[in-house]
Amino acid sequence: MSWATSRISFAICVPVVKATWGAAALRSSSRCRRRLTRLPRKRLPKTRPRNEQWGPSRRVGGYMRRAFCFLLLWSVLALGGGVAVANPPERHEREALRVCTDGNNMPFSNEAGEGFENRIAELMAEDMGVPLVYVWAPQVMGFVRNTLELRICDVMIGAVAGYEFVQNTNEYYRSIYALVVPEDSGIEATSLEDPSLQGLRIGVVAETPPMVALRRTGAVVAGYPLMVDTRVRAPVRDAIEDVAAGKTDGAVLWGPLAGYYASRQDPPLRVLPLVDDTSDARLGYRITMGIRRGEPHWKDWINDFIDRHQDEINTILAEHRVPLLDRRGQLIVPGEGGES
Repeated sequence: MSWATSRISFAICVPVVKATWGAAALRSSSRCRRRLTRLPRKRLPKTRPRNEQWGPSRRVGGYMRRAFCFLLLWSVLALGGGVAVANPPERHEREALRVCTDGNNMPFSNEAGEGFENRIAELMAEDMGVPLVYVWAPQVMGFVRNTLELRICDVMIGAVAGYEFVQNTNEYYRSIYALVVPEDSGIEATSLEDPSLQGLRIGVVAETPPMVALRRTGAVVAGYPLMVDTRVRAPVRDAIEDVAAGKTDGAVLWGPLAGYYASRQDPPLRVLPLVDDTSDARLGYRITMGIRRGEPHWKDWINDFIDRHQDEINTILAEHRVPLLDRRGQLIVPGEGGES
């Protein structure tokens, strides 16, 4: 309560005491006196010296705030404008072609050099005039992080267009999922919605695009695992062998895998690329090479290599029974060429 408020209270009580006599007046007077004596004094805030106001705890808090702002600014620069700090400059001279690949993933690659990606890598190294060096790793989750991003290799020969973990080059082939059936089965389906598939037992790798469409058609789906260590298991090979053994009526698999494994059975199985499919499943894909981001000169060289050697690449793919599509999605028949 302020000094002015105390004066007002005193002025109100005094007339009551003067105008009234007796016990009532005394009681009134004593109440006023008690009220006046209980009025609290206004205490002015103490002014602390500057060094006391900003004591050790506040100084530490200030340091922490400044440190946090610095770390936040550094993170923004590293992720955005400071990419040059996080990534070394692009190499223009290469002593070797260092390829990240799986050593047991036919028909793409293996340590014996029998895959079509091995053959394409050899063609690249010959064109560059440098030795070919492989970095072998199972192509499972974390493959790019443990190879390309660690800079122990410089290119993946096969990467689907739009794969978010790499920078894609131009495509060098297109392929599509295919139905693999016994030669004498009589099945001619080139669409997942073909009524002839209803009630048939069809093998499919789990979580691949054909699975939902096949179930909608009424096929009985036999699933095979997607993510495996290729040094231990080969689910696609298992699916093809089940077709050959009569355990399933057919299998819907990614075209390069279907063509390769079907041709190795005795007798060979029939491969029907699903070029007439009308379901909502995405079955056709463009395949590129994958490199690190921030390497435009390396990307330009690879694009030029693909353009100059496309016919040789197509020959290598055909030898490995890869179903190839042109830009309109039509099947390229080996020996007849097609619109690239």
